[in-house]
Amino acid sequence: MLAFPSGVSDFKNLKVWRKAHALALNVHRAALKIKGAQFVSLRGQLTRAAFSIPTNVVEGNGQESPQQFARFVRFSLNSSSELEYHLMAARDVEVMTATDFKSLTAQTIEVRKMLYGLLRHLERAKLDPAPPKGRSAVTKP
Repeated sequence: MLAFPSGVSDFKNLKVWRKAHALALNVHRAALKIKGAQFVSLRGQLTRAAFSIPTNVVEGNGQESPQQFARFVRFSLNSSSELEYHLMAARDVEVMTATDFKSLTAQTIEVRKMLYGLLRHLERAKLDPAPPKGRSAVTKP
């Protein structure tokens, strides 16, 4: 599996993945506290959006180019925005505590900032591609 941009072949070594995974687990725990048949859809949307963030980082890390990885990072970013909305909805319909809402929203924003940083890094890699294998980036006169 090729990894971009850091040469990390194991997605578990990516700090953004670790933070996104922790967020997904925390959202799952909070969603389990939401009771009532009328909120089944909201619980599902919360967990799907949350787990989509680290899942897309995993999928992107396995891609063959920074451009392909960036595509999956954008999916993660979109899921983070979706998650933030679902957290707001859970708060507004009063099925999530203010403490859970504040904590999970702060985590979501932190992960989103990290994803934007990764995306910028990948976009720079697109503009400044690595030299072909076996060749040095430095040319000799």
